[in-house]
Amino acid sequence: MTDEGSDHKTRVTVLVALAANLVIAVAKAIGGLVAGSPALLSEAAHSVADSMNEVFLLAALRRSRRPADRRHPFGYGKERFFWSLLAAVGIFVMGGCFSFFQGFEALTSDAAEGLSGYVAGLIVLGVALLAEGASLVRALYQVRRQGGAGAGLRDPALRTVVAEDGTAVLGVTLAMVGMALHMVTGQVVWEASASIAIGMLLVYVAFRLGREARDQLIGEAADPESSGRICALLRAQPEIDSVEALFTMKTGLDTALVAARVDLVPGLDSERVEEVAVRIKRSIARTVPEADQIFLDVTDRPAREAAESPAATGERGGA
Repeated sequence: MTDEGSDHKTRVTVLVALAANLVIAVAKAIGGLVAGSPALLSEAAHSVADSMNEVFLLAALRRSRRPADRRHPFGYGKERFFWSLLAAVGIFVMGGCFSFFQGFEALTSDAAEGLSGYVAGLIVLGVALLAEGASLVRALYQVRRQGGAGAGLRDPALRTVVAEDGTAVLGVTLAMVGMALHMVTGQVVWEASASIAIGMLLVYVAFRLGREARDQLIGEAADPESSGRICALLRAQPEIDSVEALFTMKTGLDTALVAARVDLVPGLDSERVEEVAVRIKRSIARTVPEADQIFLDVTDRPAREAAESPAATGERGGA
């Protein structure tokens, strides 16, 4: 699947999730206000946060594909990670914190909820469960089409949608259980506890998504398999005496920077060194397609040792 095709499918998945969350957020908010349900209002906040996050993810999909320019010579691929980090912050602030507030407020409130409120709330949550479940199925289907959990969830936009929809399904279930127990026992503590549990769930998901986005923003290395293939390729070259260092860094969803410092066998002239460097770069690009920026620091060991000798560096020894 091409990068453009993958992005198009991810965009459709995000739009489906956005449409579902907008409709559900309105329904939950109205139902929560009518029923006076803290759990339902917490779920409304959850859906509003998810809707804002889908907008962030759409921005990430559009902006991360801009070509490199003078100001950003390595491209804009990391925009994907930045907007995913904002989405994680949105889940934490708009979803988790509001859910905690609703839960604690319910514990200190004496508001009563009538039978009509329970029925309206449960109906809204039932519809929400179906809509969120459908969106989750769509996201999981795309993950499977893009290579399963390992490859499909590399995309932070798709990973965020899966996390949001999975959390939404679990959150709606918690809200329904809390409302049902409140209706049966007459104790608001059940519904308040459900709201607090939803808040804890959202904070945990936000932490996981935020940590992953942070790692990618500050310069995460390419996956070990790709690094291993590059290192094996370098060591297999007859002109390379040793691989002194290999550095990789993800610059986008499917792009990476590769920098290697290698010692060449003695006796190669400058023209031969240039030919070897070009050939190695092309081999790396074919072996690891995401390596779009490749830098080689090639040295001749005897020349390097001479340059680092005490005479060359100005260091002096002796008794």
